[in-house]
Amino acid sequence: MHGWIILDKPHGLGSTQAVSAVKRALRVSGAGKWKVGHGGTLDPLATGVLPIAVGEATKLAGRMLDSDKIYDFTVRFGVQTDTLDLEGKEIAASDHRPTLAEVEAILPRFTGPIEQAPPAYSAILIDGRRAYDLARKGEDVEMKTRAVTIHALAIKGQEAEGPEIGTRGLASVTLRAHVSKGTYIRSLARDIALALGTVGHVTMLRRVKAGPFTLESAISLDKLDEAARGGGIAQLMLPLTAGLDDIPALAVSPDEALALRQGKVLVGKPHTGLMLAMEGATPVALVEASGPEPLREIRVVRGFNL
Repeated sequence: MHGWIILDKPHGLGSTQAVSAVKRALRVSGAGKWKVGHGGTLDPLATGVLPIAVGEATKLAGRMLDSDKIYDFTVRFGVQTDTLDLEGKEIAASDHRPTLAEVEAILPRFTGPIEQAPPAYSAILIDGRRAYDLARKGEDVEMKTRAVTIHALAIKGQEAEGPEIGTRGLASVTLRAHVSKGTYIRSLARDIALALGTVGHVTMLRRVKAGPFTLESAISLDKLDEAARGGGIAQLMLPLTAGLDDIPALAVSPDEALALRQGKVLVGKPHTGLMLAMEGATPVALVEASGPEPLREIRVVRGFNL
């Protein structure tokens, strides 16, 4: 039981609750207790791809947190909330509604490296306390801007506003964003609305890709529970190596595999960078090669007890 369960996280469920659901499913299936962790937090109001690592795959969860993500999200114009989503209370309003052409024209401004201030209602630590805890107590929360990268940003759909506002205006727009780690979609939505001369908040947020994992391999909680009761949960799991599809493999001999498991440094002729050391079909370690040619030092980054 070392690998990945990719959940299509439902609305209203937190990432920690999702991890608990997988632990419970493993117990129900008869697999027993296993170490379980998630590869990237999703807000309770968000849905979509949530990679859950099981067993030795948990050693790769941190790497998954650093991966790019793709989201679909809807921005409703005219109201800004304190949480920047449907859960919050209104803190600003505007009668202005942008046109489709105006939205299309503004998106390049938010594509590429940008600076954004995270939402006050976020899990960022401020002097050792969560920002959302401070915000809920009514304390002023100063969120410092951070550098993120929006690799791509495009319109997926739009809803026209009613005649009381003007038929040319948009009530909302749905966008798809391919973003770097640390990007807050709620902040992106807020800033796009402000740049359009109005305010807005997120009404729908769905993650369609996290690292190498997509919705195509994601399963519902109902399917997970069904598989657990039938003892077939292992069939839903992706192998540990599925989280490393973007790096090359390095074939090692049994002696070399033993040396790596003992934390020893190998010498070889691979290219520099990260690789997955494989003894046949068994993952041995995530390794990194460095040093001058022709021989490079190969050191263990993460070892697997398989």
